[in-house]
Amino acid sequence: MIVDNPFIVFLVALLLQWGAAYIGDLFRRTVRPVDKIEREDFDTVLAATLTLLALIIGFSFSMAVSRYDQRKNYEEAEANAIGTEYARADLLPAEDGQRVRELLRKYIDHRILFYRGDGPQIGEVDSDAAKLQAELWSTVVHVASAQTTPVVALAIAGMNDVLNSQGYTQAAWWNRLPIAAWALLGLIAISTNLLLGYREHRTDLLVLLVVPVISSIAFFLIADIDSPNGGVIRVVPHNLLAVSQSMKVPSK
Repeated sequence: MIVDNPFIVFLVALLLQWGAAYIGDLFRRTVRPVDKIEREDFDTVLAATLTLLALIIGFSFSMAVSRYDQRKNYEEAEANAIGTEYARADLLPAEDGQRVRELLRKYIDHRILFYRGDGPQIGEVDSDAAKLQAELWSTVVHVASAQTTPVVALAIAGMNDVLNSQGYTQAAWWNRLPIAAWALLGLIAISTNLLLGYREHRTDLLVLLVVPVISSIAFFLIADIDSPNGGVIRVVPHNLLAVSQSMKVPSK
């Protein structure tokens, strides 16, 4: 999708808006210029349209930031769940506990790759992580079938939190700005620049680039924040990296 690449969003938004401004300016010069009597009313409509565009951009930016914060929070929750279950592995029998710790070390490496990966790599990482999840769950279930104790139940509950946290993270990754919101934003931006071009009485086309460039930068930022795996701004798995490092420290 186009919105997955903020750079393409910027380029497309800039071309469409500048094209709309140019068409508006061309229509004014060749078909029907704005009369002096109409200019005041037209300026009121243009100001209202610019205000609406600013409000929609601000609303979309707020939606994108809230989703970005949600992804950060779930990354922290996932790291906490994995770290807690790694500690609770000591509650299991020695052989099973060692098996769980080995699987968790591999699993957290795949989760870190998930946050850092792009495109086809994500599918492969998800597939490997799903296999590790199945192995982790089968290991604790095997212990639970042999020993039904509150201590083992605590370890199973921790493993359940590990699996659930990954599901919450994936749901947050899929929670993006609706396409309808992008369409509305683009429609208002094009209409605004069309009116702006029709209103402008100068022949310098560079004047018509000001609003398209500024709004396209805003579109780029919104798409960048909203896109989990593309662009410049991403959720860096600081918490998962810290837990991974602690897992690799040999116990004394």
